[in-house]
Amino acid sequence: MAAYKRVKQGKISDIIAKQLEEMIAQGVLVPGERLLSERELAQEMEVSRPSLRDALQKLEAKGLIESRKGGGTFVKNFLGPSLTDPLAALLENSPNTAQDFLELRTTLDGIAAYYAALRATEVDRELLTLCFEAMEAAHSTEDPTEEADIDADFHMAIAEATHNVVLLHILRSLFTLLRNGVFFNRMQLYTRPGSRDLLLKQHRAIYESIMNGDPEKARNAAAGHLQYVKEVTQDMGFEETRTEVSQRRLDRYRERLAKLKKKPS
Repeated sequence: MAAYKRVKQGKISDIIAKQLEEMIAQGVLVPGERLLSERELAQEMEVSRPSLRDALQKLEAKGLIESRKGGGTFVKNFLGPSLTDPLAALLENSPNTAQDFLELRTTLDGIAAYYAALRATEVDRELLTLCFEAMEAAHSTEDPTEEADIDADFHMAIAEATHNVVLLHILRSLFTLLRNGVFFNRMQLYTRPGSRDLLLKQHRAIYESIMNGDPEKARNAAAGHLQYVKEVTQDMGFEETRTEVSQRRLDRYRERLAKLKKKPS
């Protein structure tokens, strides 16, 4: 749970609202995250419940949070919907979208790695280390599902280490689409022969470059990683197309054989 600060001076409800706004902007409070209950949040921030309630109403009016009947108060997914519904459905069925997505990520992930190498704090480095070590542990198992999930966590940790809130929110929305498999099935990438070892090697290069504070090397490592993913997904698309063509040929041949069998001898 995010660490809330004690409110000190000024109109209490305005200060509460501003603090929560900053936490949302900085990505400390994540879109879709449920806030503490009103009682718990008031205690954490050391304010009265009426002042807190007034602040939450202001944030809701701005479209930053939303109350769900019987379900609490949540940070609103104010960026995600524009990229997921209904646009995501349109993009998902559009040709070459996966390549466009990866082309954009090649640029953005390279920038993120660059600034992470420059700006990562000790806490950021600790989180990156935890993510990478978890990725290595998952890699040693036969099930690639966990490794694929940690892959997204690792890239998200890099985005957070940039301390660029605009870049952070854009990448977070893109990673949401990635996790949901809108553009391509990541498991196909992780189950491709030889791919898991190479992906881990690429992630290690990104990780070590950031930890060593080498922004150019980090950017190049991230760009190289995304270029590989782009090439593999493109090849998977070609394979899928070839399989479909082969299947149609097989179906047509079976129909021909069936017709031949029906002809009188």
